[in-house]
Amino acid sequence: MAAMKPRTGDGPLEVEREPRTIVVRMPVDGGGRLVIELNDEEATHLKEALAAIER
Repeated sequence: MAAMKPRTGDGPLEVEREPRTIVVRMPVDGGGRLVIELNDEEATHLKEALAAIER
């Protein structure tokens, strides 16, 4: 039987540039992290979509 370990590594939002991609690690509710890998074009589209959101 596998040992039950607490979820760790939630941490803050992180964004890293890798040789060909941008990696985003985002903490999520309930523990764990969502990891998203984007190329430059996808990151630009995401930035524009987020900027278009009204407050």
